[in-house]
Amino acid sequence: MYRFLVNNLIAVFFSISVLTLLSAYFIEYALGYKPCNLCLIARIPYFFIIIFCLFFFLFKQFKKILLKLILISFVFSTLLAFYHYGIEQDFFDESLVCQIKWVGQSISTAELLQELENNKSQSCKDVDFKIFGLSLTAINFIISLTLSVISFKYILKNEKN
Repeated sequence: MYRFLVNNLIAVFFSISVLTLLSAYFIEYALGYKPCNLCLIARIPYFFIIIFCLFFFLFKQFKKILLKLILISFVFSTLLAFYHYGIEQDFFDESLVCQIKWVGQSISTAELLQELENNKSQSCKDVDFKIFGLSLTAINFIISLTLSVISFKYILKNEKN
């Protein structure tokens, strides 16, 4: 029974993560909405969750460790979404990550100065796309928080046994 439940739970985590990433890419490329830098960074935990879920089914001896890594990824996603939502609602100031166009790419000083002058990067405060009146960041927060709680309860329950 335990193996059946944990395998289904991991399958749900995997499915939701894949669906979340596919939705983000669909909204970006098919619908043409440009994501901000925090939106791009918010995708990273879902990539890790997908990898951890795949490893979960491939490497049976590391199941408990992988469950904890999945939990950590969901918690990180929750915190990142909370911070991003706080920026959208003006609870927090935008960080430098929100202002630089090329995250993770090496650029010259001249290109960086040109970008700062033009300020063409998508602001983390701007909400261009909503579903049922909620920004994608709010939806990400709800999903991440819910899956964090579910995975935490599951781990806590099975640590006692």
